[in-house]
Amino acid sequence: QVHLVQSGGGSVQPGGSLRLSCVLSGSEFSNYTVGWFRQAPGKEREFVGAISWYQDRVFYGNNMRPRFAISRDNAENTAYLQLNDLKFEDTAVYYCTADLKKLPGPGTYANWGQGTQVTVSS
Repeated sequence: QVHLVQSGGGSVQPGGSLRLSCVLSGSEFSNYTVGWFRQAPGKEREFVGAISWYQDRVFYGNNMRPRFAISRDNAENTAYLQLNDLKFEDTAVYYCTADLKKLPGPGTYANWGQGTQVTVSS
């Protein structure tokens, strides 16, 4: 059974940075596309981006670049979401997701992490 565990959220001031991590266990990580979503209070869930299982191709949601960057380390079974120059409107719960050999992009992912809060405040 695939299990995703997230870490790295917290509170930062505007302009600050955070790196979120997502560790996959229970299956071969290198075969999974990892996606990132976020949901702010009172808003619909938003696609941040995804990194493919094949050749590490990355696909970003609207307006996520250049401040956000997604990467992965197959040796560590971990995907990362680097958040830079954070703004108030980036405050949300961020979720990592994973699906077996899925094309990177928005849509349905089979496995979800527990979510991690990112709060941008002064």
